Amino acid sequence: MSFCSFLGKEAYKDHFKTGLYVCSQCGHPLFSSRSKYAHSSPWPAFTETVREDSVTKHMETLTAYKVLCGKCGNGLGHEFVNDGPEEGLSRF
Repeated sequence: MSFCSFLGKEAYKDHFKTGLYVCSQCGHPLFSSRSKYAHSSPWPAFTETVREDSVTKHMETLTAYKVLCGKCGNGLGHEFVNDGPEEGLSRF
C-alpha cells in the first residue's frame, strides 16, 4: 500500500505539512494536504482526492470502496462513505 508501514510508526499519519500526496509506485497525484485530517486509524485520513481521476474505486460493501491509484492501479486502501470528519464526508 502506498502510505502504510506495518513495521513501526506510519510516517504520514501525523504529517500535516502543505503539499500533495502521490502514489508511491508512479507519482500520480492522489490527495492534497488541504483534505487531510487527524483520525484515530493508524493511517493518514483524507476527505477527497485531488482530481476525479486520481483514484479508481470498486464497491466492496454499501459503505466501503476499494481504492486504487487512477494511473497504475496500486492499492491505496479504502474509502469509507460518511465516515469523514463532518456529516456527509467520506474518509479515504
